[in-house]
Amino acid sequence: MKKHIITLAGDGIGPEIMNSAQALLKAAGEKYKHEFTTEAKDIGGIAIDTHNNPLPDETIEACEAADAILLGAVGGPKWADSVIRPEQGLLKIRKHFNLFANLRPVTIFDSLEASSPLKQEIVHGSDLMIVRELTGGLYFGEPSERRDGGQSVIDSLTYTHDEIERIVRTAFDTAMTRRKHLTSVDKANVLESSRMWREIVNTVGKEYPEVTVEHELVDAAAMKLITNPSYFDVIVTENLFGDILSDEASVITGSLGVLPSASLSENGLGLFEPIHGSAPDIAGENKANPIGMMLSVGMMFKYSFGLHEESAAIERAVNTVLKQGFKTPDLKIDGAETISTTEMTEKIISNL
Repeated sequence: MKKHIITLAGDGIGPEIMNSAQALLKAAGEKYKHEFTTEAKDIGGIAIDTHNNPLPDETIEACEAADAILLGAVGGPKWADSVIRPEQGLLKIRKHFNLFANLRPVTIFDSLEASSPLKQEIVHGSDLMIVRELTGGLYFGEPSERRDGGQSVIDSLTYTHDEIERIVRTAFDTAMTRRKHLTSVDKANVLESSRMWREIVNTVGKEYPEVTVEHELVDAAAMKLITNPSYFDVIVTENLFGDILSDEASVITGSLGVLPSASLSENGLGLFEPIHGSAPDIAGENKANPIGMMLSVGMMFKYSFGLHEESAAIERAVNTVLKQGFKTPDLKIDGAETISTTEMTEKIISNL
């Protein structure tokens, strides 16, 4: 197999963890007889500094010709007061490529259970997937503006039937590959958009009789994520609720550094990135956790290239290294040896 990948290292620790991704691509390509070529482009703060644009046209053009996109991280205090923000590049690339489906797996590795802020007996066995709608809702609705001389403000939560149906179908398809349990999260007791959302889930659900469907109001779902996370298999929800719930769910693993994500389009192009930020306070110190980035490569293999064996091998390699007693500084594992970004990368690759 030959695949061309655009790498968007971005800011902060982005270039360091992208080096880990590059090393993994090389090793996996050699082991499984694939040819992965990469091309580096700018996004975020570095793109503002270089091009005065958080997502330059040349980056978009390169991505349009690629088989997949890997992203490191964007942002940092350097651009905190900038009129042009690094995060604008993320919103623009999602919208341009219609990356409507955000998949965030939240898996509790056995060796990290004690690192969770929740009791070990609560997080044990938790393995869920949050499917978030990514290109609609409040973040993109119009009008969104100040009015009355700045004395009032309006943001619009808008969805079309088709926008809701396609993310719901993605969630059902995902549930069919897992434990066949789908929880749809909304605020149907208040919002008309949520009532429409619930109607579409029920209609599409008739085509998936094997999947058990439950509806949860977002506040109840937020509480259950903390009190009983192992209850969930697949959660599907709209953009704002998905943003909040996925971040809430991510902290129960003990570190944001171990979690990957995928943002998928209807035409097959996907963008894959760890969920953590750019961590400018440790940039350049070889302390960043590369696991989230390396598992994002695994998600790329699975969802964009159909390489399920290779994806599973990366997950096993990560789990093995953690069980062997190695960690980066962000992880809290009693008795484990703290190692650098490059050392963690090497150990994961050696266990591939």
